[in-house]
Amino acid sequence: MNLIDGQLQVQSFLTVTLGILVLFVGKALNKRVRVLREFTIPEPVSGGLLVAVLIALLHFVFGMEINFSLRARDVLLVVFFTTVGMNASFADLRRGGRSLVVLLVLTIVLMLCQNALGVTLARWSGLPPASGLLVGTVSLIGGHGTTIAWAPQFAKEHGVANALEIGIAAATFGLILASASGGPIARFLIRRHRLVVPGSVAGKLDPAADAATDAASDAATDADAAAAGRDEALIRSHDFLGAVLAINVCIILGSILQELIRDLGLFLPLFVPCLIVGILLSNLLPQLGSWLPFGWPARSAAIDLIAEIALGTFLAMSLMTIQFWTLVDLAGPLLLILLAQFLLALLINLFLVFPLLGRSYDAAVIAAGFSGFTLGSTPTAMANMTAVTQKFGPSTKAFIVLPLVSAFFIDLLNAVMIPYFLGRV
Repeated sequence: MNLIDGQLQVQSFLTVTLGILVLFVGKALNKRVRVLREFTIPEPVSGGLLVAVLIALLHFVFGMEINFSLRARDVLLVVFFTTVGMNASFADLRRGGRSLVVLLVLTIVLMLCQNALGVTLARWSGLPPASGLLVGTVSLIGGHGTTIAWAPQFAKEHGVANALEIGIAAATFGLILASASGGPIARFLIRRHRLVVPGSVAGKLDPAADAATDAASDAATDADAAAAGRDEALIRSHDFLGAVLAINVCIILGSILQELIRDLGLFLPLFVPCLIVGILLSNLLPQLGSWLPFGWPARSAAIDLIAEIALGTFLAMSLMTIQFWTLVDLAGPLLLILLAQFLLALLINLFLVFPLLGRSYDAAVIAAGFSGFTLGSTPTAMANMTAVTQKFGPSTKAFIVLPLVSAFFIDLLNAVMIPYFLGRV
């Protein structure tokens, strides 16, 4: 750590270490605070927001500012999406068919509405119309990475001098809303429609089971942890090493693919081509024979463990580094736009996404994820769905369909949609 101009600079290695510690704090909070489990708040969110609030108090009371290096966090994001690709099979994609198409269409509708709403409210508030896009798909669907990438163009060509500050503040606020709303939305839908995991009796929640759900989930928390510990103990060092090697190979090839795509004039975040490579290799290599020096680890316990660690640590680091004092300076009109965007996403989620996906348990889990990535990020969506399924039961379809829409198609569409709207404001 270095103290420079009154700011404490935290280097990458220590930031990762603190992120892991914050993840443990979140696990402890969720274990001890019933309301966090009741509303299925992800563990990284519980710990990350608590630490962010404490850092904000230090800033307001003592004027202290802490800046974390997040280079390692971005690597964790790439690792996580690579594992998502490696766990996807072509057969699963075919089974996701109709739900995949429906969710993709509804997400496109939301993206168009987000940008139209942002531009309209910006004009109505007397702000540059382009600033409305910064509080649209640039920051909400795109997140911090897309915001940082596009902010210079907004400032240079569209007269939004503080484009980066607006976009980062909007992305941060959206991340908080996404993290806090996904679990409660799914819980509301599951309880309201008495839904259970597919294969249960009539797909409805038994009244006696409903009354015992909270007590059972409390006991299951410790049981799940013990079971997870037993499962992880069965992972051999050879399997884990093979999984790490396979992930690294996918990332290297993904980096090459990213450069090839960039040469065609299209920019994609690194995790997208890595996701594509993971899907291709995991579906093609096992069919090409056993010439590899190790078994390709698609859909293995080692891959699942790495994915869980990468996702949890990434989200904990993202939330603990939120600078709440920057949100205080967010202008009233922009805060109004953000609240309007939240209501828009909520209405589409409740009245279009859930009904059109069949009003099923899978649809409720997807709704938690939809809230996550349309306001925050795909990792937030995955964390929301993980928290819901840990409490209520598994949903294979949700973890197949949503990542493909949020991590693959949407970044491609956003790369086209942003310049389209910019050319018309």
